[in-house]
Amino acid sequence: MSDFSAEFIEEKLIAIRRQLHQHPELSHEEFETTASIRGWLTEAGIRVVDYGLQTGVIAEIGGLHGGPIVAVRADIDALPIQEETGLAFASTIRGKMHACGHDFHTASIIGTALLLKEREQELQGTVRLLFQPAEEKAKGAQKLIASGALEGVSAVFGMHNKPDLPVGTIGITGGPIMAAADGFVVEVEGRGSHAAVPEAGLDPIVTAAHMITALQSIVSRSVSALDSAVVSVTRLHAGTAWNIISDKAVFDGTLRTFEEHVRMTVRERFDQVVNGVASAFATSAKVKWLEGPPAVVNDQKWADQASITANALGLAVVKPTPSPAGEDFAFYLKETEGVFVFFGTAGSQEWHHPSFDLDEKALPIAASFFASLAVDALRKLTSENTLGGRQHSEII
Repeated sequence: MSDFSAEFIEEKLIAIRRQLHQHPELSHEEFETTASIRGWLTEAGIRVVDYGLQTGVIAEIGGLHGGPIVAVRADIDALPIQEETGLAFASTIRGKMHACGHDFHTASIIGTALLLKEREQELQGTVRLLFQPAEEKAKGAQKLIASGALEGVSAVFGMHNKPDLPVGTIGITGGPIMAAADGFVVEVEGRGSHAAVPEAGLDPIVTAAHMITALQSIVSRSVSALDSAVVSVTRLHAGTAWNIISDKAVFDGTLRTFEEHVRMTVRERFDQVVNGVASAFATSAKVKWLEGPPAVVNDQKWADQASITANALGLAVVKPTPSPAGEDFAFYLKETEGVFVFFGTAGSQEWHHPSFDLDEKALPIAASFFASLAVDALRKLTSENTLGGRQHSEII
């Protein structure tokens, strides 16, 4: 285990986090954020690698002696939320806010980069730093993967701040830690009429109401009690006047699951319920699925290593309750091994709240943890490769 102390850069990381917080940018619009990250990295002599990205930054440290590659990821985008924190460094852009703590993630991993650069000569491989755009749209990870950012990477590591965990606590688990997050839009087509003569039409509102009620039975009757799923209808729109039965009703919402087989079962049953109810009321319906990221499923091997690293740093390791929120880090774990952790930040509000804030004392702790984990991972991979080569030679 490599022990990195980040106390000497705490003030710098706080300044970086606050600058990012004051200048939030939405998904695919992170141009100023990208320029700032490039500036901080190049100022420290860290090489930025061109992957043809309009927003987002990829940098590398190490590789001076060959060896494996591990990646550490931070997301950089903000949300379309009006800030209500009252902080002295609150957002200067109306209607935009770092209400999910991506400013914390970015500043922490810049800290990781600074720590690793100090000991670059000792690295037994390469640490690739992924400053990813558009996580809130669940598009950024796929964009980085398509650019080649994961080529040669043996393991990838990431985090999300966790307001309900104290500073100095880290949530680590093998298996699912965040949910698959799919959206749906259902259009119900009927036939309009005067509200006084409903028999002359086919009421899509009544049909939609029965659909919404019937959809709630999927989780209780089609999903095992040992599994979990959430089906939430969050919006319903129909009609133009109080005395007219409309031609169409539209409702949408979200599906959250942790297991792929549950995800597919619920989606299949969802389509069956919608079409069956539509047929029963002599209407028609179309379901449009908005494909979100799959569940974030950690590799036990790297969860174990992350726990070893965290314990050695004196962090309190807890087994977290998986979050039903979505996270496009899942796409990286479809491509290679890795682990995603929850980092305690002792906030008073949950993610996406206009008063969201966190304890900046967690910044150097997170920077130190990921620097140590990257070094430990490179050492572990190098050892495994060496052992594998020896075993191969013995077999021959």
